Amino acid sequence: MNNRLITKLTNFQDALQRLKEAVNEFNQPDASDVIRDGVIQRFEFTYELAWKTTKIYLEDSGIVDVNSPKAVIREAYSQKLITNEKTWLLMLNDRNMTSHMYKKEMAEDIAERISNLYIDEFESLLQKLQ
Repeated sequence: MNNRLITKLTNFQDALQRLKEAVNEFNQPDASDVIRDGVIQRFEFTYELAWKTTKIYLEDSGIVDVNSPKAVIREAYSQKLITNEKTWLLMLNDRNMTSHMYKKEMAEDIAERISNLYIDEFESLLQKLQ
C-alpha cells in the first residue's frame, strides 16, 4: 500500500468518524436544523474522500481509466468493493443535489438516508479498502 493511499484511507476514516458523531447528534430528539445541515456537510466531504480513496485503491490495483465518481462506483462494484451499486449511485445523486440547491424537505430526506443507509455503506467500503 503506497503512502498516498494510506493518507487517503486515514482521512476517509477520520471523516467517517466525524460524520458518525454528527449523525449521533442528529438522531437526538431535539436536534436542530443546524445539526442536520452539519450532517449533510460532513456527508459531502466523507463522500468525496470515499470515491477518491477508492480511485487511488483501484489505480494501485492496475485500474487506471476510472476518473469520475460514477466510473469509480461502477468499477468498485465490479471489483466487489461495494455490494450495492444502486445505493452508491443514489448517494452520488444526493451529493450532487446538496451542492447545487437547498430545500428543507430535500435536506431532511438526504439526512435520513445518510443516517440510515449511507453510514453503513461507508463503513463497509472502508473495511474492504483497509
